[in-house]
Amino acid sequence: MTTDQPASTDQASTENLLEGHLDAREVEIVDLADVSAQEIIFRSIVVLMSAAAEKLGLSDDDPTSSPRLDLDEARKLITALSGLVAGSAEHLGPQARVVKDGLQGLQRAFREASAYPDEPGEGPGEKFTGPVY
Repeated sequence: MTTDQPASTDQASTENLLEGHLDAREVEIVDLADVSAQEIIFRSIVVLMSAAAEKLGLSDDDPTSSPRLDLDEARKLITALSGLVAGSAEHLGPQARVVKDGLQGLQRAFREASAYPDEPGEGPGEKFTGPVY
């Protein structure tokens, strides 16, 4: 990500909640056997959320004219994030609601950015999360 500013309230809430979790650079330094599965899952979620927000242009003042806007890439990231969140929801504890809200925010942002929005249930990751309106 090229900015330290949160892309949205949902993303800011998620990053604030998860800021105490392991930094991805630390994972490269430490033995992964010493890192809890929950820490790795949360770091993966934050990376996927941040990357999807960038590909949606949400770090720019006007996402519609962002040079970073790439809906094809955003779709892939949101779908991967949705699968991870759905598959690990039972292990996310009290942070699960914040993570799911952040994911839905990205799914809505994708729909808004699309010239021809997908039908509800057909958007990125909605096969894992259900329809997002």
